[in-house]
Amino acid sequence: MSTGTTLIGDRRRQALERTTAQRGHPSRRAQTRPLGPPPTAFYMIALVVTFLIMLGLVMVFSASAITSLHQGNSPWRIFNRQLLWAVLGGVAMVITTRVPYHRWRRMIPFIVLGAFALMCLPFVPGLGQSVNEAKAWVFIGPVGFQPSEFLKLAMLLYCADLLARREQQMSNLRRTLLPLMMATGAGSLLCMLQGDLGSAIVLAAIVFAVLFIGGAPLTPLAFMGAVSAAMGSVFVFTSQRRFNRFTAFLDITAHKDYLSYQVYQAMIGMATGGVSGTGVGSGPSKWGYLPLAHSDFIFAVIGEELGLIGVIAVIGSFLLLTYGGVQVALAARDRFGTLLAGGIVAWLAVQAVINIGGVSGAMPVTGLTLPFVSSGGSSLFVCMTAAGLLLNVARHVK
Repeated sequence: MSTGTTLIGDRRRQALERTTAQRGHPSRRAQTRPLGPPPTAFYMIALVVTFLIMLGLVMVFSASAITSLHQGNSPWRIFNRQLLWAVLGGVAMVITTRVPYHRWRRMIPFIVLGAFALMCLPFVPGLGQSVNEAKAWVFIGPVGFQPSEFLKLAMLLYCADLLARREQQMSNLRRTLLPLMMATGAGSLLCMLQGDLGSAIVLAAIVFAVLFIGGAPLTPLAFMGAVSAAMGSVFVFTSQRRFNRFTAFLDITAHKDYLSYQVYQAMIGMATGGVSGTGVGSGPSKWGYLPLAHSDFIFAVIGEELGLIGVIAVIGSFLLLTYGGVQVALAARDRFGTLLAGGIVAWLAVQAVINIGGVSGAMPVTGLTLPFVSSGGSSLFVCMTAAGLLLNVARHVK
């Protein structure tokens, strides 16, 4: 009788321990707890992302049709390619929205290894190609993509997962900051070896944002910032050409015939647009005056053809996206969701600021695309995938 009582007591105790462990594990609670109706932030983010994608498709066609026709290609060539990537991105966005975000954590090591493997492909003869003086592209047949875009997402997942698992060890530099410093340094170095300073800046911004949100000590965080700034300075100052291009925004008029030609033409186009714009398809800048009008400088085409109204709509959309993302991060059910949502918001906001700042002449031009809007298949695909993860966190808020 005493033996049976002991066995029953042991089983009850084990069951109680399992229940306590499950209650203390937020990811298990998030997966098993029934979902309520989506919060307002979910619909806000979904509507803003959809608006930016649709606007981007329209403006990409408007900005590329004439130039593509003059090159002997179909006026629909670049638009069709962007539309194909948007469809693929839509599939990825639906998947990352519906699959609980905790399930991706078990695949993070493979995602990171795959992203770094892709970063080595531009150095392989026959695969890597230079585009706009940066050997950061890979072309396999007619399909081209930029590996650094996938590295941004992989590093974000890695940082969020690591800091979520080591919440109690944030002051342990060897266990937390050192692995992140090594991974960030390796990724940034590969970006700069490819001549892509913009991606290195965004990559560092993602890691710093996740570290700051995760509560990393400010002193080592400042040290990492100083090291990152030193790496960027070495990259810029060791080449006279890069230095001249990087500092040309300080006197745009003096360099309008060469170094600041794109920015100067972009400013003329936006000034021409006025308040209401010249109308979609009627802006003259894309007729050959503004290089890369459909890509890095599509914000100038928006300002010219949609005027101040279009500029406010784009900037306001990114502000709404940032606000909604911050609300999602604050209301996330667990630490991993908070870090993931906060990192995505920082990534999209920083990249948008750098792109718009470069086009308007307020910052150096770094070759970054405007998220969801600019032509660029890999950028659109990865941004839509990240937006799906953000919507996933929003769907599982408290």
